Amino acid sequence: MNTKEIKGNWNETKGKLKQKFAVLTDNDLMLLDGKNKELLGRLQIKLGKTREELLKIISDL
Repeated sequence: MNTKEIKGNWNETKGKLKQKFAVLTDNDLMLLDGKNKELLGRLQIKLGKTREELLKIISDL
């Protein structure tokens, strides 16, 4: 899954991530234009996952 696919379905994906990982907040999942790497970095820190693991989790939702 690439960042364009993530952005296209982000509202739905965000809700599913919050259900799967209760520790995530709206601020953690804020997707700003051109800040995809920052978002993944925040999620890596919060969830203790690698970038590849996060992309797989997101694509599997």
